[in-house]
Amino acid sequence: MRIIKVTNIEKFATKILPKQPQKNKKIVESILKNVKKNGDDAIKKYEKKFSGANISSLRLSQIEIKNAYSKVSKSELSALRLAKTRLEKTESEIKSLLKNKTINNNGIKISKKFIPIQSVGCYVPGGLAKYSSSAIMSVVPAKVAGVKRIVVVSPPNSDGKIDPLTIVAANLCGANEIYKTGGAQSIAALSYGTKSITPVDKIVGPGGAFVMMAKSLINNQTGIDMLAGPTELGIIADDSANPKFIALDLISQAEHSNDTLCYLITTSQKLAKSVNMIISELIPKIQRANFVKYSLKNNGFIAICKTKSDMITLANTLSPEHLQIMTRNPESFSSKITSSGLVLLGNDSPSSASDYVLGSNHILPTSGFGKIRGSLSVLDFIKVNTQVTCSKSSLSNLSKYLEVLTKSEGLPNHYEAVRGRLE
Repeated sequence: MRIIKVTNIEKFATKILPKQPQKNKKIVESILKNVKKNGDDAIKKYEKKFSGANISSLRLSQIEIKNAYSKVSKSELSALRLAKTRLEKTESEIKSLLKNKTINNNGIKISKKFIPIQSVGCYVPGGLAKYSSSAIMSVVPAKVAGVKRIVVVSPPNSDGKIDPLTIVAANLCGANEIYKTGGAQSIAALSYGTKSITPVDKIVGPGGAFVMMAKSLINNQTGIDMLAGPTELGIIADDSANPKFIALDLISQAEHSNDTLCYLITTSQKLAKSVNMIISELIPKIQRANFVKYSLKNNGFIAICKTKSDMITLANTLSPEHLQIMTRNPESFSSKITSSGLVLLGNDSPSSASDYVLGSNHILPTSGFGKIRGSLSVLDFIKVNTQVTCSKSSLSNLSKYLEVLTKSEGLPNHYEAVRGRLE
């Protein structure tokens, strides 16, 4: 990994953050347009092109779902259930805070109700790895929220099959429909609809650069949760941290793909050199070394800052998806962190564990969107429904203020609609 001394934080952040190739947008726009026009035929064509799969029926049958269970071991099923249960507990606690409320104000009644979105599409990645955990992370909060129709899409392999563990996880957590399609074409299907796939109200879930671009482009028609693209891990550490733990954590996230962004922020040159040395020693011995080596070498870095304050400023500027704080007093750092998707404190809170069974959600904002939101949750599947009832006497009491405001805005007929009721 590159070791870089940071003197100008803003300039460094602008230069170091990866840029989306412009060609990606043109490719995705072409896919969206084709699927919108040609539906299932276009989807099947893209699955053949990208995975080599010949798909006859996009939707998984009940027999296929049942067969998936037969290919999952008891220990795998037990692990899925544990992850599901732990996340359900977290999401249920959040939902319990949402109480319907009626506000009475001088004859005007305003009711606020929290109601579930009617239909959602959950994108579960595949391809370079298997992501049954992402099925849990998207389907569970939707189910807890009370969403009636939960659709899962996931890319098939060259045999036209989805990973059995992903199928079981989606089914176990409450998905109503599962489809064998991924990439930008699946996002198009969920948004525009095809003969096989009825469109949904909102699309959630993480994906690669093309999926992230597709979600961005269909957002004028279909709601999305966030831009959740290639993995990002930032680690803030001082000289008290264990360099091997840091190296292992960076490797754990870098193994996702070639386009992950994993880095260390520290004030210790000694720690920086130790982490780099350990990574070099570990890479020849690990699985998925090709992804790890490429990602850390081309995208990763170790930033050496002058002060604690500079480390915090840099972390907030970079806004990583995951931020681990491995310092003497991690709470003193975390209280000043405002822009990361998820903050993990201490030496024994690795992001890799949070990806599965800690009870937090691993679907997180990337590309700087941690500045405006956090992880996916039950809140993403609930809308606030507002109802207002006004009495004639209350309308009369407010009429003079309405007249002033409507005239000041040059919208006199707004007031006439009120005055007509009071005559």
